[in-house]
Amino acid sequence: MKAHVSSILLAVRDMDRAKRFYTEGLGWKIKNDFGVSVFFESDGASPVGFYGRDGLADMVGTSRDGSGFGGLVLTYVVRSEARVDEIMAEAEKAGATILKPAGALPWGGYGGTFADPDGYIWSLGYSAQGQDQPYAE
Repeated sequence: MKAHVSSILLAVRDMDRAKRFYTEGLGWKIKNDFGVSVFFESDGASPVGFYGRDGLADMVGTSRDGSGFGGLVLTYVVRSEARVDEIMAEAEKAGATILKPAGALPWGGYGGTFADPDGYIWSLGYSAQGQDQPYAE
């Protein structure tokens, strides 16, 4: 198995709320809306999609009532501290819960963390160190 993710599928409790958050709030574009699932334009990266929480739990054979930290953090690396601040503000305005405001990170970078309306955690970051950062933008 290669170190590659073909797509990221997130279970959501309210499909309409999730679509509004990512499209209206963060400016994502829908590529395919199948009703039970939605995929967004990926801009060359791994596609991200949503699936109803109960249906996805059934599909993968796990409990529908998961609780607590699921052990998943989605990272988004940008090219400036200012862009981290901009995205954090966009997310908060769209209804995200700010978990860690943007600021200096212990390892020398700059970043912040928010949770979307379904509790998925996004970690935004910038680092002037290294030349091979996995920049999203």
